[in-house]
Amino acid sequence: MSVTILVYFDDPFYAILVERRENGRLSVARQVVGPEPSEIEVLQWVQREFPHLRYSPAVEDATRSPMAVNPKRRQRQAARETGGGVGTRSQQALQLDRELRAAQRKSDRRERAEEEAERRFQLRQEKRKARRCGH
Repeated sequence: MSVTILVYFDDPFYAILVERRENGRLSVARQVVGPEPSEIEVLQWVQREFPHLRYSPAVEDATRSPMAVNPKRRQRQAARETGGGVGTRSQQALQLDRELRAAQRKSDRRERAEEEAERRFQLRQEKRKARRCGH
């Protein structure tokens, strides 16, 4: 298992993106942290919040296994990764997680609306019965 932590500016706040690769699968967790965190704050966040992160469902990781790479190329890649934004696989995993949560909220909302409609119907029925009884 390998974990990559990326702090980036997602206007208007900073966010921390945690990518977890395990058995050729990629899952992602994202948390907005507010103003730019220092290295110490990031370390404290990792110690405090890392065990409680909610990761997105795992998606197939298309990255190749690491081979011996020239140190200069590795340095350029690291600079590119830190300078860039969120990787496309990470974005896809976050989008999938967002869609799943939206669908869950929608079904929960529909269920609550049906329960409320049933409750109102029962209340109307009771009032109707009370009027017929003459009490």
